Amino acid sequence: MDKQPISREGYDKLREELRQLEEVELPQIAQAVAEARSEGDLKENAEYHGQRERQGLMQARVNSLKSKLAGCYIVDKSTLPKGIVSFGTQVTVKDLQYDDVERYVFVGPGEEDYASDPMKILTNSPLAQAMLGKKVGDVVEFEAPRGIQKYEIAAIEDAE
Repeated sequence: MDKQPISREGYDKLREELRQLEEVELPQIAQAVAEARSEGDLKENAEYHGQRERQGLMQARVNSLKSKLAGCYIVDKSTLPKGIVSFGTQVTVKDLQYDDVERYVFVGPGEEDYASDPMKILTNSPLAQAMLGKKVGDVVEFEAPRGIQKYEIAAIEDAE
């Protein structure tokens, strides 16, 4: 798997979440598990089983964050090329089938936000992969869940 680009801010956010989980939340859960264990028969101890499940979910989140961090590299946005679609750029596109205009920002792991405007999508998404390296006026096609999509790149705002 190729490493994914990420901004310094995005990387720091993931690192801080990981630190919070490992240094604060997991120790608190371990203490709660120990306290619940001391309350008697483990077979019928709902508090113990609930805390163990919570501990497992928290550890899975820690593992996921570590995997994301290991699979990315920090990008200095000031070194990115201007006027072409790349990591961190905001792209305005026209859907050539429906004449809709949409805006996207291409981001790294942990930075995606599908409810924001413009929508922040991962650089390894099919849409981003089709657009990376393109310029205003270029037409791109990509496979989406709703079939082949065809967009024209209407504007590019360089990464800040």
